Amino acid sequence: MSFGGPQWPQEPQQQGQQGYGQQPGYGYPPQQGNGQQPGYGYPPPQQPNPFPGAQGSGDTPDWGALADASASRGRRKRLLLIVGGVLATVAVGAIVATAVVSTNKKNDEAKNGPLPTGTVSPTGTPTPEPTFSSVAPPPPPNPKDYISDPKKDKAPLTAEGLFPGKKMSMNGRAYKKGTTSATTDCAAVTQGGLGTVLKRNGCQRVLRATYVKDGVAITVGVAVFPSEAAAQKAKDQATGGIAPLVGGGVGDFCHATVCLRRSNAIGRYAYFTQAGFANGKKVTKADKPVFQSSDDLGTFAFNQIYARGRAQASAAAAAGSGE
Repeated sequence: MSFGGPQWPQEPQQQGQQGYGQQPGYGYPPQQGNGQQPGYGYPPPQQPNPFPGAQGSGDTPDWGALADASASRGRRKRLLLIVGGVLATVAVGAIVATAVVSTNKKNDEAKNGPLPTGTVSPTGTPTPEPTFSSVAPPPPPNPKDYISDPKKDKAPLTAEGLFPGKKMSMNGRAYKKGTTSATTDCAAVTQGGLGTVLKRNGCQRVLRATYVKDGVAITVGVAVFPSEAAAQKAKDQATGGIAPLVGGGVGDFCHATVCLRRSNAIGRYAYFTQAGFANGKKVTKADKPVFQSSDDLGTFAFNQIYARGRAQASAAAAAGSGE
């Protein structure tokens, strides 16, 4: 140990620190808290080793250790550069892949979606603009028009066509059909004053059918007129009734007794029903089965006439004439 302490190279001066050769003493380190000074018998204070890895306490540092430390730092720096380059390459690859996927997605959407109006299709042919007619389509034909006007009501009309099959069902109630008839002598198939009413309003034909259920017999007659107005007048002026039609397993009924008579009209058709007991019993207001049977046959006649108009209207619509 020499006077003034060991002569180690000093670290660069830092703010707040006192460098070599400056106060408080000529090369002496600052005084310790106990007021003792280095020198005679006192060991100098320990100085930090400015060269990490250096060995020994002499004046010459261990240059081999320093070289190894520098090489180690260089290797770490190169490793960091390599890892950073790999990560950068991966990031660039991910960005490119994302861009490709996004581009493909947009292409798929453009490929699958409809072309905008007026654009050019992939084949180079311009996509035509949609066109709409300024003329509204005609309304569908009204079935009632075809059963009101004889010029449109041209479909074949027969008793078997108007009253088809061997039975009729209405709301689960089944009626067996007896026989049918058709005549142009309208007055001949009536009772009371109905014949005169039909003739006066220009009746052209009467079609009849008889049905039976649980001892009740009903004859329904459909009279055809030249116009809707004529049929309505016949219905309003009706008196008497349609004559019962016997045969086909149905005996004589509604003669010299009381029966239920009703009338109605639709289009150029007026229809009439006469219902009573097959055994000749008089009908009273308490005989609900007779009233029910009369209602069922009246509804059936209405439905059959309207179905005739609907069939002709549908045929006209399919032909595109509306006539």
